[in-house]
Amino acid sequence: MTIPIRNHLLDLIKQKENWTDKELQKALTKEETVMTEGKFNKVLLDLEIMGLINVSWVTKENRRIEAVTEKVEEDEYEEQIKETQEKDYEASFPNS
Repeated sequence: MTIPIRNHLLDLIKQKENWTDKELQKALTKEETVMTEGKFNKVLLDLEIMGLINVSWVTKENRRIEAVTEKVEEDEYEEQIKETQEKDYEASFPNS
């Protein structure tokens, strides 16, 4: 039962750029998803450990919760190797 709640919470977090923990709990209550504070914190911790969200303290009482967006970085070195391999492959065919 934890996985559907985790997935639901993650989908909710992705709908908005960033949340406070209080806003997120209100949104869950509006959707009639009842969760104890301990369970809420456990699910947030699981999602953070899995690298799907970032949780940071804004004040002593409030936390900011943000979905992690994956940035695909191309490695220039890998691109050069790929280009060189393609050129070597093409050059291996004589009379082309």
